[in-house]
Amino acid sequence: MSCILNIETSTDICSVAISEDGHCIYSDENRGGQNHNECLGRFVDEALSFADSHAIPVDAVAVSMGPGSYTGLRIGVSMAKGVCYGHGIPLVAVPTLQVMCVPVLLRYDDLPEDALLCPMIDARRMEVYSAIYDRALRPVRDIQADVVDADTYRQYLDSHPVYFFGNGAEKCMDVIAHPNAHLIKDIEPLAKNMFPLAEKKLMAGETEDVAYFVPFYLKDFVAIKPKKLL
Repeated sequence: MSCILNIETSTDICSVAISEDGHCIYSDENRGGQNHNECLGRFVDEALSFADSHAIPVDAVAVSMGPGSYTGLRIGVSMAKGVCYGHGIPLVAVPTLQVMCVPVLLRYDDLPEDALLCPMIDARRMEVYSAIYDRALRPVRDIQADVVDADTYRQYLDSHPVYFFGNGAEKCMDVIAHPNAHLIKDIEPLAKNMFPLAEKKLMAGETEDVAYFVPFYLKDFVAIKPKKLL
């Protein structure tokens, strides 16, 4: 096993954690909105100080790779790269939607064998970033941006119980309106949930090129010119 610094900034929550030997040993988070540039540096410094004070060498940095907030992802990946360069350690990228599945699988181990998981990140109005996984986190449908209507997930709902969760899920349930659709509340992408996926990737040698890695934005960033004050 390894010691990994985990960084998650893909939504309005900024969080950092350290995992060692399959356990989360340090965690901090801020839910104050998209002020990641203000809190992430402090969180990372405090996490690294914790590791140093306990004589724990950090072996890698794991970062949530998206999809999600363009600005949040950019800040998180930039910080992760900086730590990797400074400490000469590898970078691991973990899909944000898979991170959201981890607490569901841990809390609800009695889900039906044929259950499908659909994490959703709010992309405003009736649009979400989502994917569909089975209970082994094998992709059933790849990540994409969905404008949700009654037919968006029907092909899966007609044959499987599908569990929807994340900050984009609750607004969609009335529209989906299917007897096989189930909502799980209070599921968020947090750094303390990244480590099972990060450790698996690190042990498999699935690391990123620190110089060239970019987040999975899914959609291009569109800058909006502010209106002139009258």
